[in-house]
Amino acid sequence: MTPEQREAVLDNAKYLRNQRPVDPEEIHAYVEGRPHPAAVRMVLRESAVELGMVEREDGTFVPASEDPTPPPPLPVEAFPDRYARRLGDVLAERYGPTWWDGESGDRLRDVLRRVKEDYYRGRPVEYDDDVALGYALYHLPDYYAAVQYVLAELTADRLLPRSLRVLDVGAGVGGPALGLADLLPEDALLDYHAVEPSAAADVLEAMLEETGRNVHATVHRSTAESFEPEGEYDLLLFANVLSELADPVEVVTRYADHLAADGSLLLLAPADLETSTGLRDVERSLVAADLGLTVYSPTVRLWPGHEPADRGWSFDVRPDLAVPGFQSRLDETGGGSGEFVNVDVQFSYATLRHDGARRFDVDLSPSRFARFADAEDHVTERVDCAAVKLSHDLAESGNPLYKLGDGSEGVGVFAALAKETSLNRALREAGYGDLLVLQSTLVLWNDDEGAYNLVVDGETVVDRVE
Repeated sequence: MTPEQREAVLDNAKYLRNQRPVDPEEIHAYVEGRPHPAAVRMVLRESAVELGMVEREDGTFVPASEDPTPPPPLPVEAFPDRYARRLGDVLAERYGPTWWDGESGDRLRDVLRRVKEDYYRGRPVEYDDDVALGYALYHLPDYYAAVQYVLAELTADRLLPRSLRVLDVGAGVGGPALGLADLLPEDALLDYHAVEPSAAADVLEAMLEETGRNVHATVHRSTAESFEPEGEYDLLLFANVLSELADPVEVVTRYADHLAADGSLLLLAPADLETSTGLRDVERSLVAADLGLTVYSPTVRLWPGHEPADRGWSFDVRPDLAVPGFQSRLDETGGGSGEFVNVDVQFSYATLRHDGARRFDVDLSPSRFARFADAEDHVTERVDCAAVKLSHDLAESGNPLYKLGDGSEGVGVFAALAKETSLNRALREAGYGDLLVLQSTLVLWNDDEGAYNLVVDGETVVDRVE
């Protein structure tokens, strides 16, 4: 198609889009030389973001909806078959049709063992083709699920646009990208940009081929430090990359300049101590840097003028995924120990925004509620307090134990469920990140742990705040 024909196609689309669905079969008749309708459709697809249009199942194009993204169906039960098949194809192209067996299977298992060892010892991981594919085998499913749970909070508050421009920094092999694409409805328009310099970008591009017709993806093969973002983004995503950056605060700060006024900045990391507390340090540094960013979730600051200073280890745990076939095949040919199966969905995250929105917009009175910052003044007393639940049960045995936060804590604060009743069972039943009001909870100092315990017993009432 000539440049003149292409321009004519776009002019006709712009004219027709607010009158009726734009049909390539119709437009081709209006363009000099009558290019084939398939060529017209290709131009419309390539220019969909510019036109602000989505392609429908019948092949016509209509303006993208201005409605927000609706909440997705949860829980995430499995990694989708179409992505599993595509990964299998990529593996077969490199290693042969029985990639999980023989020399290639041994190589992939050795790669995964080495990557795990490097990760736990804090050594940098170099991504060649083998490492990228091993990483995809092990981590695509759990990262796919994790991002959907986090973004579901934004959809519940109608804060994730259906027409969405995203910058995924350190996109890796694409777990979060695929999860985001599947979270959006079919009529959403996704302008997705990934920054990924390593061999993981090859896997990412292959996996993105399986996303929907209204996902328009561009992969920038550049480092996070050297990439120069342009324009504004509705979602800035830093998933499982903060620990790989020499100065994560500096990098995220530079990208935050390109966050839309009503956009969201999402930090996501594994649940282990080092990466989880590292993420929380970045979150706190961004808030302190006077960038106009506030925490939307999960560590909502309930008290103005206060910031948390505890260790900050906090992570969510969601239901395990079904074991994907590619993991079970690799594991079974390696002895079936479960070493190469990874279906746990555990992650730390922080969502920040420029508009001051918080998941819980509350106005607490110090005459009604005790701040965690003042816990020392209330030891051995019963108090009322409001806090966000920041863990699942942490006790290995005995009474259930949950981390709490109100955004003012200087050291850790934990709720110990000493006696469950119908009036306090909300402590156990509430989900990660939920807001609770505790009435008549006993404040104690735990010298062994260097933390405060809020004893929830028969005198305590716990309510979950919607």
